[in-house]
Amino acid sequence: MSRFWKIALIVIAVIVVGAVGFRLMHKPGGNADAAAQAGGKGQGKGGDDKDTPPVPVTVEPVVKKDVPVYLTALGTVQALNTVTVNPQVSGQLMTLNFTEGQEVKKGDVLAQIDPRTFQANYEQAVAKRQQDQALLATARANLERSQNLAPQGYISKQDLDTLRNTVAQYQATVAADAAAIDSSKVQLGFTKVVSPVDGVTGIRGVDPGNLVSTTSSIVTITQIHPINVMFTLPEQNLEMVRGAARGGDPLEVTALDRVDAHPIASGGVLRVIDNQIDTTTGTFRLRSEFSNDKNDLWPGQFVNVRLKVHTVSGGLVIPSQAVQRGPDGDYVYQVQADSTVKMQPVKVAGEVGDSHVMIGTGLNVNDQVVTEGQFRLKPGSKVKALKPGEVPAAPTAEELQKAGKKGGQGGGRRGGSN
Repeated sequence: MSRFWKIALIVIAVIVVGAVGFRLMHKPGGNADAAAQAGGKGQGKGGDDKDTPPVPVTVEPVVKKDVPVYLTALGTVQALNTVTVNPQVSGQLMTLNFTEGQEVKKGDVLAQIDPRTFQANYEQAVAKRQQDQALLATARANLERSQNLAPQGYISKQDLDTLRNTVAQYQATVAADAAAIDSSKVQLGFTKVVSPVDGVTGIRGVDPGNLVSTTSSIVTITQIHPINVMFTLPEQNLEMVRGAARGGDPLEVTALDRVDAHPIASGGVLRVIDNQIDTTTGTFRLRSEFSNDKNDLWPGQFVNVRLKVHTVSGGLVIPSQAVQRGPDGDYVYQVQADSTVKMQPVKVAGEVGDSHVMIGTGLNVNDQVVTEGQFRLKPGSKVKALKPGEVPAAPTAEELQKAGKKGGQGGGRRGGSN
């Protein structure tokens, strides 16, 4: 055992001495490499700051223009009038005179109910009036003869009063007969079911041949010329909208498709601002009206509504892609006189169409802002300003030669350090 431990201690000592020697031998060389690398990096950085070519970016100026201010909301299309057509008399439905989905005019006959019973009632009322008119004529004749004989004492005063009352009674009966005729005539007219409004018919609710009553629904008609669009806005916009509406002319409203890609219908006007705010949602309702001549809007359709409230005169406008968002808010890269850029904080006052925004503070008219290529920039970067759609020119032979020399110098420094 003692021999084994002696050998083990000798081996351990040799390993430790070798490791210390190796460490001491390579420490100066490692420091030299580190220093050389540090020097090379420093030189490279200095060279980059001096020799890096400018970054090509698209630049556009801040322009001044009149900017319309819009409020947007989600809206629902509603028919101007929706009427469920029910019969006003009971009977057998003989015919339907419309096609589902057809446009009809006010007064068009939609359906025909069997009129024979109502025709008979009408004729009976007419005959009853003729009968009572004959009785009235007889009573009047009797009264006239009695009045001629009364001065001679042949007719008592009581009989004369009775004859007068008989005439009055038959006059009332004839008047009642006339009212009965009018009533039966109206009932007969109800056998023709007519459209109460201009509109489009829906799906029919009953087929010909069935017995219908006043509770039976024949069809529903929706009036779509003109048509309404209902929408809501937050209560903080109430004073803005009311103030704009007091200007005189109705406010302009445009209906857009669900993704705001393009207008569906334009030329709408704001008709009504609701008289109360919904306390559960903090919004108020508005109703706009469109002529809808081309049937672009359909009842029940969801649309995006754009309400023009006023126009800002001389607003500062830039492309929306120029605005970047940072930890401290919105900013743009503004091009300086020496062709470098700086991060300029801005405040966006609103959208201008789909591609531009209006700036409230931070920029002045004709300031140059970067609209494309911002991802390659940092404050102080040198830039080459390009117009929208302009492509940077190809590098010249001199620029390529300079870039090649720079790459060769970098490689030599790395080789020397090794």
